[in-house]
Amino acid sequence: MFDTLSDKLQTVFRKLRGHGKLKEEDITAALREVKLVLLEADVHFKVVKDFIEAIRSRAVGQEVMESLTPAQQVVKIVHEEMATLLGDGEPKIHLSGQPPIAIMLVGLHGCGKTTTAAKLAVYFRERNRLPYLVPADSYRPAAIEQLQIMAMESGVEFYESSPEQSPLEICQRARQEASAGGYDLMLVDTAGRLHIDEPLMEELSEIKGQLNPKEVLLVADAMTGQDAVNIAMAFNDTLDIDGVILTKMEGDARGGAALSIKGVTGKPIKFIGTGEKLDALEVFHPDRVASRILGMGDILSLIEKAQASFDEQKARELESRLRKEAFTLEDFRDQIRRIRKMGSIENILNMIPGSGGLKGLKGIQFQEQELVKIEAIINSMTAQERLHHTVLNGSRRLRIAKGSGTTVQDVNRLLKQYTNMLKVVKRMRKGGTKELYKMLRI
Repeated sequence: MFDTLSDKLQTVFRKLRGHGKLKEEDITAALREVKLVLLEADVHFKVVKDFIEAIRSRAVGQEVMESLTPAQQVVKIVHEEMATLLGDGEPKIHLSGQPPIAIMLVGLHGCGKTTTAAKLAVYFRERNRLPYLVPADSYRPAAIEQLQIMAMESGVEFYESSPEQSPLEICQRARQEASAGGYDLMLVDTAGRLHIDEPLMEELSEIKGQLNPKEVLLVADAMTGQDAVNIAMAFNDTLDIDGVILTKMEGDARGGAALSIKGVTGKPIKFIGTGEKLDALEVFHPDRVASRILGMGDILSLIEKAQASFDEQKARELESRLRKEAFTLEDFRDQIRRIRKMGSIENILNMIPGSGGLKGLKGIQFQEQELVKIEAIINSMTAQERLHHTVLNGSRRLRIAKGSGTTVQDVNRLLKQYTNMLKVVKRMRKGGTKELYKMLRI
């Protein structure tokens, strides 16, 4: 997420730090580079202009010029202005009123609207709401089927619409069903088009008038840059949207859409999609995203992910097992599962302050498939083998490799990693973290 933009901005600020005391021409030169970086990232030109001027008006004043750490002050100003540009505090979802509360999702074909509807249902269910999915795209039968399949996979209830029903009829009947079933949220996946046209907007306006939704959220593809901004403007002009959900953020290295939408439309980004899985949806925190872009990490989001993935009681049990050197391959597998729930390793590392500049991390491709392979190997072991790895002789390793669809070399590699980790834990108990650093050569 924002890799290219982040790398280029950090390069600019590294140059600035090399100046010591800053002169006005130093700041002007740095802001010229920042401007070019943002334009290359496909940020709207008016947004870039206002952003640069806001920084300039603060950076050439006493706040920076008389500071003992002027370069750091400039970065602080850029962070604050970028957080303001991205939004004003954490965006709120309005869910008050007589249930079922309607949330209407709009957008063009291919933006990920249907998947996002299912993600939102999972998100709200985990927060003790009772969501009801409504497939209201009767023009594309595959959209109805897709949403129903995802609803069944995630255990969320849905209205069984059919292509013979009109979108308005679907919404009306779905509301009756949701009310009768005691559901407090209706998530309506509306029809899209390949491009914006008048019939689409008329239909969406009619649905909005009928449902009176508390939230009309535009789903837009972050990787389309300025196109996403133009789409947001068009939908906002007709429907007066309440916010935006940007999808495919995990593949957006430039960040043009995220940095432009609020400044151009005045409407906040409320959620971002960070992967294909139904739990890959995050609340959009402007200050945290600004920190990620500027290479400062995002510790708060990392903590929240960890809290959602790790049970406190199990963490204490694990600590106890580590102290007793009773950490088995079964424990190893459980930890891998919890890490995978937090998202990709690369995404987790990007949340750690300063990780972008660590030697050896840049360019590494963290393959999710490797974690899947490790879990498959451990799953192919018997209960006894997972508890006592020393019984794993050659014939057992061959059986495990065949059962997991891997090779004996893969099994050997896993066992080597596991035994090395046990050595690390043992040395940490004896020598503390200094011994661990020594082993890892940090």
